[in-house]
Amino acid sequence: MFALVESGSVTKFFKGNKGLSIGDTQYPKQIFQWSNEELQAIGIYPVRIDTTNKKDEAWYINTNITYTVDGDEVVGTYGTATAKEIEDRNATDEDGVELDPVVVIKGLKTIKKEMINNQCAGILQPSDWRVIKAKETATTMDSGWKTWRASVRTKCNSMQTQIDGATNVDELKALFEYTNTGTEANPVYTRPLGEFPVK
Repeated sequence: MFALVESGSVTKFFKGNKGLSIGDTQYPKQIFQWSNEELQAIGIYPVRIDTTNKKDEAWYINTNITYTVDGDEVVGTYGTATAKEIEDRNATDEDGVELDPVVVIKGLKTIKKEMINNQCAGILQPSDWRVIKAKETATTMDSGWKTWRASVRTKCNSMQTQIDGATNVDELKALFEYTNTGTEANPVYTRPLGEFPVK
């Protein structure tokens, strides 16, 4: 990406894949093959995005990028990211007054717990027929399947408890982050939240 700099400020951006106009002068797309010195002579600088402050958008709200001229390039930087709301909250109007009727905005805990519930349901669904068959035929479901299904629900509840126990976004995010607890030759990736039992 390239930027047009006029009077020390960025006024326009170019992708570098088509021609452009500066004032009354039209340039072909081959202009972007010029040297940096030739481009800067007409006010065009390459753009570099500094992602130092950028955080994972699943957990944080990043600021808009601010562009500044820095030597022979334009640098785009993010401001300080804001953690997303971890708890549910009631929506408010522009004056901060809660909406009536109440509209609940889900926090990250609720979103992640719903995700875990959906995973649990998806794991159990293929064997639901076993439960239905046992009820309809007044028979007993295989004890191995019964034990496994109970262990999946127990793990789901345990995960929900861990999520509820997080006091901030970083703690919640850490529950889902995989780390290698093995070796480089034999990696074993685990996360604090754990995994559902496999049948």
